[in-house]
Amino acid sequence: QLLYFHMGLRVFLALSLPCPVVLVCSHDDAMEGEALVVKCPRDRPNRTITWYHTQTNLPIPAEEGERIFSSGRFLWFLPTAKEDSGTYTCFVCDFSKCTMPSTVSVMVYPYKRGICFPSRIRYPNDTGTLTSGKIVCPTIDNYENATIVKWYKDCKPLQGPSEKYLMREKYLFIKCPPKTDEGYYTCYFTYMHGGNVYNVSATRRFIVEETVSSPILAQIQYPTDNSVIQVELGSPVNISCKAFLGIGKQNIAVVTWNVNETKAEALNSLRFQVDCQFFRESDRRYYGESILNIEKVKEEDLLSNFSCTALNEMGFVMHKVMLQLKAGHHHNTYLIIGILVLLVIIALLVILHHFFQINIVLLCREIFKPYKTQNDGKIYDACVIYPKNRTNEANFVEYFVHQILPDVLENKHGYKLCIHGRDMLPGEGTLLDAANAFEMRILKSRRLIIILTPQLIECEEFAYEHQIALYNALIQNDIKVILLEMETIGDYKGLQESLRHIIKQQGTIKWKEKHTQSPYASNSTFWKHVRYHMPVRHKSSQFSYAV
Repeated sequence: QLLYFHMGLRVFLALSLPCPVVLVCSHDDAMEGEALVVKCPRDRPNRTITWYHTQTNLPIPAEEGERIFSSGRFLWFLPTAKEDSGTYTCFVCDFSKCTMPSTVSVMVYPYKRGICFPSRIRYPNDTGTLTSGKIVCPTIDNYENATIVKWYKDCKPLQGPSEKYLMREKYLFIKCPPKTDEGYYTCYFTYMHGGNVYNVSATRRFIVEETVSSPILAQIQYPTDNSVIQVELGSPVNISCKAFLGIGKQNIAVVTWNVNETKAEALNSLRFQVDCQFFRESDRRYYGESILNIEKVKEEDLLSNFSCTALNEMGFVMHKVMLQLKAGHHHNTYLIIGILVLLVIIALLVILHHFFQINIVLLCREIFKPYKTQNDGKIYDACVIYPKNRTNEANFVEYFVHQILPDVLENKHGYKLCIHGRDMLPGEGTLLDAANAFEMRILKSRRLIIILTPQLIECEEFAYEHQIALYNALIQNDIKVILLEMETIGDYKGLQESLRHIIKQQGTIKWKEKHTQSPYASNSTFWKHVRYHMPVRHKSSQFSYAV
């Protein structure tokens, strides 16, 4: 009972005395609706700290869940409200006595349109801030796992990273700050507690003072700015960055690598490793060296931005580096690409030749017509032989030979045909004379067109003429054979062996049922194949030559 009476008396006396006389005081300002964490000015290990609202003398609850609660040395406002403005007292006690209380003055300012951060919400400069170009985000150490979102100067957001500003953790570094960099700098960060995210802003004034002597700005000795490193794809590479940081050991000394404006150490990639060391030479000159190890160079690295940053109390300097393939590697790459392109072109040409060979050849014949004829002694472009019908019944094969074939090849495309039975001269009536005359016509022809039908197997007259034609085609090799299969014959077993040999070598051109609907259509598949095997014609039907 005496102990509690003693503590209560101390509280009464402390709360009744003015702050400047007996209390250790601190001042914290905040914006309405933000998180605020204040710290008791006094801190003794293994002591109990109790918080009171000075105006009401009521203790601040120590349980989380309340908007205002305390825990040890810290007092939370999650979030702040205008009525939170006032003073708060913290007592540091053990079982025997309490130290003199400390008070914290809290002022909450409401947001006003057109005013981002009131100049009254500011914190004093840190030691060394006036000329070093380093600004520390105020009170951020009171917030566990806080993340800085943006920095402001006189309510205008700073764009970074850039050649002027470097933002690193809780610090803002200004490179060689002139007087124009003076002003109010605000760090705007987020704080997570109990699953909720809160915003916090803190402002500090930055002043640049003229000094007679000042530390030396960091200087990168190598690599030079915008230098190019020759590399090979798939190979490792080490890039070293050495910087002079000042005379004697430096309070702030950083030499690091960035990849696309991200610290190489922070990249989630095992390909990038950074080794850093600091050393002092005999003249007390202090250096730092950082080596970026790339395990395996990829194509994406050739498009990435690599930069080395050296930092000391005066500010930072940055040099950029580019990766470029070695000249020989370029040559090999272009050679491989050229070979691949050539193979693709060849493959396309093979495909086009396979599927469109006939159309391409016929088109070229139409475009590039010859102007000279070959003096080969030939009279006819093609000699036509076929099995004759021994009856007087209408026969499509004879109609095809005497009507359709001459109309398409002779009338439309200017070829000259020798058709057995149509072009026989008087006096060739005997079998021997007819055979000799027909043999002469075969020898005077550039092509031999043989009509294949089932009747071919049983036609004795045709068999003799056929033997002569095949002899000239196969033995003397003077005539190219065109086989037109007008009716399905089957497996060709009934045909002569020499004819089966030709069919095996070059196949036949088949007349199908669909061709009967438009037998004179020279652009049909059937007639295109026939024209493809015929000799090349001069644009005037008077001349021709063989190919």
